[in-house]
Amino acid sequence: MTQKELTYSAIDLLKKLIETPSFSSEEDKTGDLLAYWCTIHNIEFKRTKNNIWAVNKYFDESKPTILLNSHHDTVYPNNGYTKDPFKAIVEDRKLYGLGSNDAGGCLVSLLATFSYFYNQKNLKYNLVFVGSAEEESSGPDGLNSMLSIIPKIDVAIVGEPTQMQLAIAEKGLIVFDAKVKGTPSHAAHPNNDNPIYNTIEVLEWFKNYQFEKTSDVLGDVKMTVTQIKAGKQHNAVPSAVDLVVDVRVNDKYSNQEIADILKKEAPCVMVPRSLRLNSSSIDINHPLIQSGIAIGRTTYGSPTLSDQSVLSCQSVKLGPGDSTRSHTADEYINIDEIKEGIDIYIKILEQVIK
Repeated sequence: MTQKELTYSAIDLLKKLIETPSFSSEEDKTGDLLAYWCTIHNIEFKRTKNNIWAVNKYFDESKPTILLNSHHDTVYPNNGYTKDPFKAIVEDRKLYGLGSNDAGGCLVSLLATFSYFYNQKNLKYNLVFVGSAEEESSGPDGLNSMLSIIPKIDVAIVGEPTQMQLAIAEKGLIVFDAKVKGTPSHAAHPNNDNPIYNTIEVLEWFKNYQFEKTSDVLGDVKMTVTQIKAGKQHNAVPSAVDLVVDVRVNDKYSNQEIADILKKEAPCVMVPRSLRLNSSSIDINHPLIQSGIAIGRTTYGSPTLSDQSVLSCQSVKLGPGDSTRSHTADEYINIDEIKEGIDIYIKILEQVIK
């Protein structure tokens, strides 16, 4: 099929995806749609749970490999929708529907791009496409589960809405459960070790703490207290206050390094829930980035998390749509953004793999 035909087919696929609920871990039906696309486009594919993946027809183990990845799960629609979130509605060349922007537009654009190159011979790189599950929930059966199944990856393009600009770095994430301890007592009695009062100084420490290393692309590590919980009854001082602390990690630290620093310096007990969602980056001199810059794309650092966090190779986040529309009511993507996305993906890859 021509690029134009693939574009029309991709838009039609996105409409079908919108009208097929695919909450994280419940993506079996959208997996069927991706599988059907591969079948009608004569692409040999494999399915691992709800992950659909394929390699280019002339895959050569001696060549390096580029991963093209985006996800087909969605969050639940919020209460602010005025349109049916499960109906693909086109108005003023905007395609509305849950998952249209995050990340259906990226998914179908990357699948069309993979299809464009699928049958081509003598490419300098192999291509692997993965339409992955459970991205929104960081679940166990998403892209992370595929890395031991698909061929070894040398570099990746992760499809998330970036307005087709090049996110050459992405902050990692650690969620900490923190505990401020004190002495429990009856509220009527004196108590100089009330953990709720102790928490005032702890909160000030979190508010003012600065990590030493700043990234040129991602800026500072950002630490935010997002939840607080203590006490069960009005006349009893609790023994502890529980906090949840959200830490967005730049590319100057590993998650383990951040955890070690906070365990040593924080004025409370800090326990990380997971250390696997690390920051991501790619050398600005990598051929993929230089190819993008050559056709007018700009580079930036992304504060939001994606499936890049589970990859150990260099990766760039790149896709049609706008991140500010993600998880919003009446989510949409412009039809022209999908056309542009496919065109730019193809132009960037042609300069690298042909």
